[in-house]
Amino acid sequence: MNSQQLPASDQNLPISGQRKVLQLLNKYAESHRHPHNEIIHFICVPVIMWTVLALLWAVHPLVAVVSSVAALLYYFSLSLGFALGMCMMAALMLGVLWWMPQELVLRVALVVFVIAWIFQFIGHKIEGKKPSFFEDLRFLLIGPLFVISFLYRRWKLPY
Repeated sequence: MNSQQLPASDQNLPISGQRKVLQLLNKYAESHRHPHNEIIHFICVPVIMWTVLALLWAVHPLVAVVSSVAALLYYFSLSLGFALGMCMMAALMLGVLWWMPQELVLRVALVVFVIAWIFQFIGHKIEGKKPSFFEDLRFLLIGPLFVISFLYRRWKLPY
Protein backbone atom coordinates (compact mmCIF):
# COMPACT_ATOMS: atom_id res chain seq x y z
CA MET A 1 0.00 0.00 0.00
CA ASN A 2 1.47 3.40 -0.94
CA SER A 3 1.64 6.10 1.71
CA GLN A 4 -1.43 7.93 0.36
CA GLN A 5 -3.71 4.93 -0.10
CA LEU A 6 -6.81 4.84 2.09
CA PRO A 7 -6.59 2.47 5.03
CA ALA A 8 -9.34 -0.17 5.08
CA SER A 9 -10.63 1.27 8.39
CA ASP A 10 -11.48 4.56 6.62
CA GLN A 11 -13.75 2.96 4.02
CA ASN A 12 -16.97 3.80 5.92
CA LEU A 13 -16.16 7.42 6.78
CA PRO A 14 -18.12 10.26 5.14
CA ILE A 15 -16.47 11.46 1.96
CA SER A 16 -14.52 14.66 2.63
CA GLY A 17 -12.56 16.46 -0.08
CA GLN A 18 -9.32 14.86 1.12
CA ARG A 19 -10.83 11.38 1.31
CA LYS A 20 -12.47 11.83 -2.09
CA VAL A 21 -9.19 12.75 -3.79
CA LEU A 22 -7.49 9.75 -2.20
CA GLN A 23 -10.29 7.47 -3.41
CA LEU A 24 -10.01 8.87 -6.93
CA LEU A 25 -6.22 8.50 -6.93
CA ASN A 26 -6.45 4.93 -5.64
CA LYS A 27 -9.04 4.03 -8.29
CA TYR A 28 -6.91 5.66 -11.02
CA ALA A 29 -3.84 3.79 -9.77
CA GLU A 30 -5.59 0.44 -10.30
CA SER A 31 -4.95 0.71 -14.04
CA HIS A 32 -1.53 2.38 -13.71
CA ARG A 33 0.65 -0.08 -11.80
CA HIS A 34 3.06 -1.34 -14.45
CA PRO A 35 6.32 0.66 -14.26
CA HIS A 36 6.44 1.22 -18.04
CA ASN A 37 2.84 2.45 -18.08
CA GLU A 38 3.60 4.79 -15.17
CA ILE A 39 6.62 6.27 -16.98
CA ILE A 40 4.56 6.77 -20.14
CA HIS A 41 1.87 8.50 -18.08
CA PHE A 42 4.35 10.70 -16.22
CA ILE A 43 5.47 12.04 -19.59
CA CYS A 44 2.28 11.95 -21.64
CA VAL A 45 -0.30 13.20 -19.12
CA PRO A 46 1.31 16.64 -18.73
CA VAL A 47 1.96 16.74 -22.48
CA ILE A 48 -1.71 15.96 -23.19
CA MET A 49 -2.76 18.58 -20.66
CA TRP A 50 -0.65 21.14 -22.53
CA THR A 51 -2.02 20.05 -25.91
CA VAL A 52 -5.63 20.37 -24.70
CA LEU A 53 -4.88 23.88 -23.44
CA ALA A 54 -3.18 24.62 -26.76
CA LEU A 55 -6.17 23.39 -28.76
CA LEU A 56 -8.44 25.58 -26.64
CA TRP A 57 -5.96 28.46 -27.03
CA ALA A 58 -6.17 28.04 -30.80
CA VAL A 59 -9.93 28.63 -30.54
CA HIS A 60 -9.27 31.71 -28.41
CA PRO A 61 -6.86 32.31 -25.51
CA LEU A 62 -9.76 33.21 -23.24
CA VAL A 63 -11.29 29.77 -23.83
CA ALA A 64 -8.08 28.17 -22.54
CA VAL A 65 -7.97 30.44 -19.50
CA VAL A 66 -11.65 29.93 -18.62
CA SER A 67 -11.27 26.15 -19.03
CA SER A 68 -8.23 26.22 -16.75
CA VAL A 69 -10.15 28.15 -14.11
CA ALA A 70 -13.03 25.66 -14.31
CA ALA A 71 -10.62 22.73 -13.84
CA LEU A 72 -8.89 24.56 -10.98
CA LEU A 73 -12.23 25.04 -9.21
CA TYR A 74 -12.68 21.26 -9.34
CA TYR A 75 -9.15 20.76 -7.99
CA PHE A 76 -9.82 23.22 -5.15
CA SER A 77 -12.91 21.18 -4.23
CA LEU A 78 -10.66 18.12 -3.86
CA SER A 79 -7.47 19.46 -2.32
CA LEU A 80 -5.90 22.85 -1.65
CA GLY A 81 -2.40 21.41 -2.06
CA PHE A 82 -3.16 19.82 -5.42
CA ALA A 83 -5.02 22.93 -6.58
CA LEU A 84 -1.99 25.10 -5.88
CA GLY A 85 0.26 22.71 -7.79
CA MET A 86 -2.16 22.62 -10.71
CA CYS A 87 -2.33 26.44 -10.66
CA MET A 88 1.42 26.55 -11.13
CA MET A 89 1.29 23.91 -13.86
CA ALA A 90 -1.54 25.67 -15.71
CA ALA A 91 0.20 29.04 -15.41
CA LEU A 92 3.41 27.58 -16.82
CA MET A 93 1.57 25.91 -19.70
CA LEU A 94 -0.46 29.02 -20.51
CA GLY A 95 2.75 31.06 -20.34
CA VAL A 96 4.36 28.79 -22.94
CA LEU A 97 1.32 29.30 -25.17
CA TRP A 98 1.51 33.07 -24.68
CA TRP A 99 5.13 33.17 -25.87
CA MET A 100 4.81 30.54 -28.58
CA PRO A 101 4.42 31.74 -32.18
CA GLN A 102 0.64 31.68 -32.56
CA GLU A 103 0.70 30.27 -36.08
CA LEU A 104 2.35 27.11 -34.69
CA VAL A 105 0.05 26.45 -31.74
CA LEU A 106 -2.67 24.47 -33.54
CA ARG A 107 -0.35 22.39 -35.72
CA VAL A 108 2.02 21.51 -32.89
CA ALA A 109 -0.85 20.75 -30.51
CA LEU A 110 -2.59 18.42 -32.96
CA VAL A 111 0.55 16.43 -33.78
CA VAL A 112 1.72 16.16 -30.17
CA PHE A 113 -1.81 15.31 -28.96
CA VAL A 114 -2.06 12.34 -31.33
CA ILE A 115 1.44 11.08 -30.54
CA ALA A 116 0.93 11.36 -26.77
CA TRP A 117 -2.38 9.47 -26.93
CA ILE A 118 -0.78 6.72 -29.01
CA PHE A 119 1.77 6.29 -26.24
CA GLN A 120 -0.95 6.36 -23.58
CA PHE A 121 -2.76 3.49 -25.30
CA ILE A 122 0.53 1.61 -25.70
CA GLY A 123 0.99 2.01 -21.93
CA HIS A 124 -2.44 0.58 -21.29
CA LYS A 125 -1.75 -2.30 -23.67
CA ILE A 126 1.37 -3.05 -21.60
CA GLU A 127 -0.69 -2.69 -18.40
CA GLY A 128 -3.42 -4.95 -19.74
CA LYS A 129 -6.16 -2.62 -18.50
CA LYS A 130 -8.31 -0.04 -20.22
CA PRO A 131 -7.83 3.66 -19.42
CA SER A 132 -9.71 4.86 -16.33
CA PHE A 133 -11.59 7.57 -18.19
CA PHE A 134 -13.49 4.88 -20.11
CA GLU A 135 -15.25 4.23 -16.79
CA ASP A 136 -15.51 7.83 -15.55
CA LEU A 137 -14.59 11.01 -17.44
CA ARG A 138 -13.45 12.66 -14.19
CA PHE A 139 -10.29 10.60 -14.53
CA LEU A 140 -9.20 12.89 -17.35
CA LEU A 141 -8.77 15.50 -14.60
CA ILE A 142 -7.38 13.02 -12.06
CA GLY A 143 -4.53 11.91 -14.35
CA PRO A 144 -2.52 15.10 -13.74
CA LEU A 145 -3.07 14.73 -9.98
CA PHE A 146 -1.80 11.16 -10.18
CA VAL A 147 1.39 12.45 -11.79
CA ILE A 148 1.99 15.29 -9.36
CA SER A 149 1.10 13.12 -6.37
CA PHE A 150 4.40 11.29 -6.93
CA LEU A 151 6.28 14.59 -6.80
CA TYR A 152 4.36 15.68 -3.70
CA ARG A 153 5.22 12.44 -1.89
CA ARG A 154 8.86 12.62 -2.94
CA TRP A 155 9.13 16.25 -1.79
CA LYS A 156 7.01 15.48 1.30
CA LEU A 157 4.41 18.12 0.36
CA PRO A 158 0.91 17.78 1.79
CA TYR A 159 -2.07 17.31 -0.45
